[in-house]
Amino acid sequence: MQITFLGTGTSTGVPQIGCSCPVCTSTNPKDNRLRTSAVVSVGGKNILIDCGPDFRQQMLQTHMGQIDAVLITHIHYDHTGGIDDLRPFGAQHTLPIYLEPSVAEGIRNRLPYCFGDHRYPGVPNIHLREIGTTSFSVEGIEIVPIRVMHYKLPILGYRIGRLVYITDALTIPEEEYEKLTGADILVINALRKTPHLSHQTLDDALKVIERVQPREAYLVHMSHHMGLTAEVEKELPPHVHFAYDGLVVECL
Repeated sequence: MQITFLGTGTSTGVPQIGCSCPVCTSTNPKDNRLRTSAVVSVGGKNILIDCGPDFRQQMLQTHMGQIDAVLITHIHYDHTGGIDDLRPFGAQHTLPIYLEPSVAEGIRNRLPYCFGDHRYPGVPNIHLREIGTTSFSVEGIEIVPIRVMHYKLPILGYRIGRLVYITDALTIPEEEYEKLTGADILVINALRKTPHLSHQTLDDALKVIERVQPREAYLVHMSHHMGLTAEVEKELPPHVHFAYDGLVVECL
């Protein structure tokens, strides 16, 4: 099993439009971050986690020609704004998208032309499959939803095998930590160093990593306020890394 990081930035991406800070003007490609998304490849299947507005660009950059299913964490545009660009992946079969009922309602309202009785040719061939917080199977692969809180908004992280993927969380309910036990790879959000209303700071993420004790941890959903990757990485424990766009990591 492996995970490919398609994007690792926050909702504005990095560089942020109109900003001339050292991060936004950096020539280090690891400081250029599209909106956060990833593909987990297991058993010959590619499972996309979130489909943001940079999805088309991400697919062209990675040359990935197969998506078998989609997991959505929450309704926010930087995680769902690319769903219309899933069109090529539904050409041969209906593409299932797994998401909570409230998120499904939001997608139906945003993209009504995908769900009418008489759809015009070329619209995304997708099927919304509503889930809760109990485990389910995708192509024989067990998926374990993890309830986390994006400030007051309940959203989902996911566990696939020994890979745990959590984005946009501020807090993790105590009862959900059992689902993180024994993780080999932990992917978790860290927006910046200073506190934010709805996202973890770098210190918050490091505390979760210390508790879970994965073999390796990768930080995602960074903003330009985090600082230069090459500099801040020096402050991290040896098994904690900033993920970057295009990074591929093997999981046990």
